[in-house]
Amino acid sequence: MNTKVLSVGGSIVAPEYPDTEFVSKFVAMVKDFLSKNPEDRLILVVGGGGPARIYQKAFREVTGTGENAGTDAADWIGIMATRLNAQFVKASFGDLCKEAVVTDPTVAKDFTGKILLAAGWKPGFSTDNDAVLLAEKFNADTVVNLSNIEKVYTDDPRKNPDAKPLDEISWADFRKMVGDEWVPGKNCPFDPIASKKAQEMGLKVICAGGKNIENIRAILDNKEYVGTTIK
Repeated sequence: MNTKVLSVGGSIVAPEYPDTEFVSKFVAMVKDFLSKNPEDRLILVVGGGGPARIYQKAFREVTGTGENAGTDAADWIGIMATRLNAQFVKASFGDLCKEAVVTDPTVAKDFTGKILLAAGWKPGFSTDNDAVLLAEKFNADTVVNLSNIEKVYTDDPRKNPDAKPLDEISWADFRKMVGDEWVPGKNCPFDPIASKKAQEMGLKVICAGGKNIENIRAILDNKEYVGTTIK
């Protein structure tokens, strides 16, 4: 059985509220892929997206906590948003996903369905790290990270017009870009804590645009795709 792990950014599933058009297309694509690849199964780890950031912002306004303060309270708010999003996606797959949403990747058991849904675990990192831990547990050699950017850039393209998209980058160079510190709600191509673990494992991560259903299918089919490979 070939297990593939997808870290599905919450900004794709629920940029502000659930994107039913995207989720419908994504579910249809995954069902078709699995029907044509019976030896494959998928682990989907869903992020918090808009709901996480909205509630974290509200928490900081109420408490006067600084935006970059790494508080457990802000992380727990984001984690709860990931669990709501994951439950929504799990329900959308019906009988293909038989087990409950995984909230602790270290105790996840082998699953009988074709799809396993996972959400945030505990403070200190994002769902990207949960995806890496599940890849380790289920012997997957690649994590596909789906977000609202198509490629990793040399710098933030919103701030630097000279930033260039990358087709491939080493873990050493990527980690120089994202640093080593996690801040709740941090928006970067791949979580710094997850990046450190992935480098230690020798894991390959593909960062790609989550809205491009055909491109996601190309990645699953091991065909040519648009994205950035980190290894």
